[in-house]
Amino acid sequence: MAAILAFAGSNSSTSINFKLVELTTSLVQNHDLQTLNMAEHPFPMFSEDLEREKGYPDALTGLKDQIAQADGIILSVNEHNGNPSAYFKNLLDWLSRLERNFLEGTKVFLMSTSGGKRGAKGSLVVIESMLPRFGAEIVATFSLPSFYDNFSEDGILDEDLKTGHQHALQTFLDSLN
Repeated sequence: MAAILAFAGSNSSTSINFKLVELTTSLVQNHDLQTLNMAEHPFPMFSEDLEREKGYPDALTGLKDQIAQADGIILSVNEHNGNPSAYFKNLLDWLSRLERNFLEGTKVFLMSTSGGKRGAKGSLVVIESMLPRFGAEIVATFSLPSFYDNFSEDGILDEDLKTGHQHALQTFLDSLN
């Protein structure tokens, strides 16, 4: 049984990426699973001056410890103007200052979604190339386009997308064994 940490790269209380994370985690069985709602985890904007004057927020060191204890991460990143949100980039900046290889040995199932037809692929590609710099192994990726047309309380509506999501999740879970 692997330890899995799941969260979205969004701090919005109405995050569709968090909804995708919730769906994904509902399909995981026989693993120690912890889901974080990042809307409950505010962090100040990173600056070297703030780091020097106040150090690292307790919430940040707690999150780093949770990440360190995880064998795998399920992460869905949102997109603002074709790039990861400032919130998520800020989070990565803080974590990498605390410990450069904070994802060392961690397997990642990286997802994205948006209301648009590209499904936040711009953000997914940026984060897919960024996380390995911190030690992560991206095991599988999945992008859900047109969230409001392809998602309901019952899950992913389009059969091809649903199958793609399940396959990517299974690839990630198999990598943890």
